[in-house]
Amino acid sequence: MADPRLVNLTVNGRMVAVSVEPRRSLADCLRHDLRLTGTHIGCEHGICGACTVLVDGAAVRACLMLAVQVEGRAIATVEGLAGAAALGPLQESFRRHHALQCGFCTPGILMSAHALLSAEPKADRARVIEVLSGHLCRCTGYLPIVEAILDAREAYLCGAAEPAGKGK
Repeated sequence: MADPRLVNLTVNGRMVAVSVEPRRSLADCLRHDLRLTGTHIGCEHGICGACTVLVDGAAVRACLMLAVQVEGRAIATVEGLAGAAALGPLQESFRRHHALQCGFCTPGILMSAHALLSAEPKADRARVIEVLSGHLCRCTGYLPIVEAILDAREAYLCGAAEPAGKGK
């Protein structure tokens, strides 16, 4: 076993330091060391998308990234999307459109959708479907997910959706 390394990072707006083995994945670090269990681990090959988080605003597969690679970087998890007392606009849209069933894929999809709408608030249906092609969902058939993301665009266009991780 290699000597642990101290990694300093910002998670959902809060600076943290965590000691990890160099081979520990970011997904395992978030779930087990930082107790942010919204980041789900499915395939551990980057295919299913359940572990998607934002690293400096970009959607990445946390199962494919080592925790030591995020030294000094900003990480946002699904826990960072909600406000102190309410769901974020994208989460609320998912609730309204019944865009989740078992909920296993939902955190990763929310993070990818948030990254998309933050960068491209006018993303059209084709672009949303393209982004969703990197996620596996066995319950919804994707239509409610697409509709929820399209419905949430207005919140991103008018600035009502804050960047993930602010003030958490």
